[in-house]
Amino acid sequence: MGTTAEFDLDRRKHLTEQLFGPVCDRVHCTAAKRHALEELIELAVELAREGREGRKVGTLFVFGDHETVLEKSRPLLLDPLFGHPAELRHIGRADLRETIKELSQLDGAFVVDGEGTFISAARYIETELAGSFSLGLGTRHAAGASITSTTKAVSIVVSQSSVVRVYAKGELVAEIIPELYLMSRDRLFTPRAQVRNLPEFGITIAMSEDEAGIAS
Repeated sequence: MGTTAEFDLDRRKHLTEQLFGPVCDRVHCTAAKRHALEELIELAVELAREGREGRKVGTLFVFGDHETVLEKSRPLLLDPLFGHPAELRHIGRADLRETIKELSQLDGAFVVDGEGTFISAARYIETELAGSFSLGLGTRHAAGASITSTTKAVSIVVSQSSVVRVYAKGELVAEIIPELYLMSRDRLFTPRAQVRNLPEFGITIAMSEDEAGIAS
């Protein structure tokens, strides 16, 4: 018989898959990378909902194809993750998640490999705006969309308006609103979006109908 801790872990994995598995389907995430991406989206949603130290924060996670992403970015300051063992930088560690929430107050993006290990923090992402990008979303979203158009990465953007957006192949593929309902007058997505209200979890997810890319 499994322990209580094992049961709680299995239950959390099941809930994470139930909530964010469809987003991973939308970006065609492989089975090997799926759970890490689900956990990263979950962390982004926690940040959007909770903020930090009583205020809303915005940040950017770039998942997969990390070597190319590093080539297309540069450090904004001394990397606070540099030199720490890889096993301490994995998304599955509860203590790391709290550290990332603290570091989210810094400018710049987090770079995460396809296995869920945080590679770098506070990176400036070179931006090349695509024609389909909505200019009203700001520079963080522009960077998130741009890096996915020139790499195989997936970007997860936490906005200071408490919305989480997922980009792949330069396109917005999902929006996650950590509220009970997505009000029609505030719809930020395409009219063709598939909207899933999950009031028991306090979030709404809107996903595009179009297929997008895959993180490496």
